[in-house]
Amino acid sequence: MAVLPASAPAVAPAEPPRGKRGLTPYLLLAPGIVFLLVFFAVPTVQLLAASMYDRTGSIETGYAQTFSFDNFAYAWQLYHPQILRSLGYSLICTVLCVLLGYPLAYAIALRGGRWKNVMLIAVIAPFFTSFLVRTFAWKAILADTGPLVSALRAVHLLGPDGRLLATPVAVIAGLVYNFLPFTVLPLYTSLDKLDPRLLEASADLAHGPVRTFWRVTLPLTMPGIVAGTLLTFVPATGDYVNAQLLGNTGTTMIGNVIQSRLLVVKDLPVGSALSVVLMVAILVLVMLYLRKTDTDEVV
Repeated sequence: MAVLPASAPAVAPAEPPRGKRGLTPYLLLAPGIVFLLVFFAVPTVQLLAASMYDRTGSIETGYAQTFSFDNFAYAWQLYHPQILRSLGYSLICTVLCVLLGYPLAYAIALRGGRWKNVMLIAVIAPFFTSFLVRTFAWKAILADTGPLVSALRAVHLLGPDGRLLATPVAVIAGLVYNFLPFTVLPLYTSLDKLDPRLLEASADLAHGPVRTFWRVTLPLTMPGIVAGTLLTFVPATGDYVNAQLLGNTGTTMIGNVIQSRLLVVKDLPVGSALSVVLMVAILVLVMLYLRKTDTDEVV
């Protein structure tokens, strides 16, 4: 009886040397880390340093570094109405974007069918036009002699001298229009990943559409809501184009003040202090929001 030769033991693949394997992740991360250091960390440190300059200096003569926090108190005391107004406008804008964007994202993701891509392109299409041009278009739409104001006056929703332009309504409308895609796209991504079998299972358990939405759809798409609200709230707070073109002196946002202080008045210490105050305020609100929502996954 012939004896079969024993099979050769499987040879384990050779592992790279520990030194090279340990450096590989860091080498892959190096470009991103360098980019963040050069274009984020260094400017932030410079901004923080500029916010503690002596206000008696100027760009021409230079500033003395005092390392004093007086500029923050001065900036808050002088411009806290604009800061609070910016936070309020952006909060209203974010809520409206969610209320308008969720049904739109739901229709595209779950009811779009073969028109899904066309509807997505329609949402993204405004990005192909300049932010400034889109805001100027809203200025024409909301003008006192425009069709919208004329129609509202005809149905007596506005008085004979009523207007929309140069009001908080116009500023918030411009913010909603310009930042709505930032809310819709994360919501669409979250809804598109929703397993339809879960909705069918909810229907099999005799849950109606409303209960299915509140018990199944909404909780599972919460990451998209969190991502969309953050992508909308943060840039809307610092926006100044809509307030400048669609508002008046009573609707000035903190972005207008920072732009004026840095580029017109050339008051580097106060402008930088306002920027730091705004960043800290946004960071605190975002951290409280994320802690409150307690969402593990953000799209």
